[in-house]
Amino acid sequence: MFENHAPGAGSSLSDDARLECGVCWWVYDPAESDEASRIPPGTAFAHLPAHWRCPECDAPPEKFLVLRDEP
Repeated sequence: MFENHAPGAGSSLSDDARLECGVCWWVYDPAESDEASRIPPGTAFAHLPAHWRCPECDAPPEKFLVLRDEP
């Protein structure tokens, strides 16, 4: 389940936050990262390069939603 849209600059997104593409539902998990874009594991969503896009559908980072962990 998602909580909200990916925050902009200056917001507080935890380094281990997982985000889901609001277009194709691909999940960015910092622990796994994005091999297709050569993003190393451990890279927080907030630290992705400015040119990064969803590897599945090419959506911009603004289309990503923060996943909330269910208890």
